[in-house]
Amino acid sequence: MSLSLTPAEVRRYLPWLVAVSLFMETLDATIVNTASPLIADDFGVAALSVKGVLTSYTLALAVFIPISGWMADRFGTRRVFEAAILLFTTGSLLCGVAVSLPMLVVSRLLQGMGGAMMTPVGRLALVRTFPRSEMLTAMNYVVIPALVGPLVGPFLGGAIAHWLHWRIIFFINLPLGLVGFWLSRRWMPDYRTASSPPIDLTGMVLFSLGILLLSYALEVLGDHSLPLSSVVQLGAAGVVLLGAYVRHARRAAHPLLSLGLFRIRTFRISVTGGFVTRLGVGGMPFLLPLLYQVGLGYAPWQAGLLTMPQALGAMAMKLINRQLLAAFGHRTVLRTNTVAMGLLLACFSFIGPGTPIPFIVLLSFTQGLISSVQFTSMNSLVYADVSDEEASRASSIAITAQHLALSFGVALGSVTAALFLRDVPQTDQTGFIAALHYAFLTLGGMTILSSIAFAALRPGDGAIVSRHRSVVEVENEGVQ
Repeated sequence: MSLSLTPAEVRRYLPWLVAVSLFMETLDATIVNTASPLIADDFGVAALSVKGVLTSYTLALAVFIPISGWMADRFGTRRVFEAAILLFTTGSLLCGVAVSLPMLVVSRLLQGMGGAMMTPVGRLALVRTFPRSEMLTAMNYVVIPALVGPLVGPFLGGAIAHWLHWRIIFFINLPLGLVGFWLSRRWMPDYRTASSPPIDLTGMVLFSLGILLLSYALEVLGDHSLPLSSVVQLGAAGVVLLGAYVRHARRAAHPLLSLGLFRIRTFRISVTGGFVTRLGVGGMPFLLPLLYQVGLGYAPWQAGLLTMPQALGAMAMKLINRQLLAAFGHRTVLRTNTVAMGLLLACFSFIGPGTPIPFIVLLSFTQGLISSVQFTSMNSLVYADVSDEEASRASSIAITAQHLALSFGVALGSVTAALFLRDVPQTDQTGFIAALHYAFLTLGGMTILSSIAFAALRPGDGAIVSRHRSVVEVENEGVQ
């Protein structure tokens, strides 16, 4: 347990510590978006070239989250959590003093490594501290910053970049990191497992290198900084390494990611369908600031305000997501809502010079509503038919796939925009906006096609988590 607190005091204060760490992570995942055009100007590069600053963070989360649980079991939750905060804070400092775009990208990778260990280990400590009867109350403290971070991040990042400097965005993590480290010394219990299996080093190397090569190929595809033949070779090498990992995971006693869980139909559909769906959605946080700032000429803080309604819509929809799934079930909700999400993404192609602000706000708010339904439905379906013993491994795969999809989505959105931009300069606002409109239509169409992935769902799938009335017995109606 903690160095100075009793078990009762740890249960009292630990949720606040996890809340602080989660706020740091979720804030940092969104605060940079609206500042990306100014970062591009500062380093003298094209706006699309800054996508690596966004993707490197989520990519690091995807690569290192799978080993966070093993590290906590092996070295103890307190030691790993403290190291994660220090790594995150150090990465923030290096981001703030970065003298080039490559240095900023590498520093963001360091931040992501810290975030990949920080939040999962904090949640693991909550699970081991609280009995199941008190878990919902404890998790409520954790949910709030997860919603507040994306809400204030875009506006805060835009305001800081506009009135101060974009580097301050990273420097504000320094006092937060120091406070988090001090709190972890007092409140973080030190759980560890007496005997943990050895880390799957071979699997980690194959998976990490495969993901990094594939991601890098997508990064440079739209920049034209490498010949197309070299990009294809890099992408092919990444696919080969990932294929080698799949073969290795099927034979390993303790693989990095337990791919055997894909034999469960609902798990397979939720992860693969969710991955494809997030590819389209993942490009929006990168493309929208470009539309608002480069295309329409809004200030960064104004662009941040235009994206805030999305987070408000997501928060509002969480109040009725459970009732919606209970009434219609996962199959109906996912098949129809995915199409609605794709159509909504395509609607951003209507935004141009002279578009009324209320229309943009309403569109952003509606996107938050639809996205909340989509993500809640996909995330809850992951655990529908997974046993308690398999829940931890299922969570690692699902979270890794989510971050990978969002990272690849930014790269895909950039590549799509670059294909339509071609030789159009950023000073040509009409041509720039038209290219982004085509990108929105393309991402929307891809999202609509991803609804095919959910066609294999059956009417009763997910009923155990949705309490769908057509499947659940009426006598259990009062159980929530």
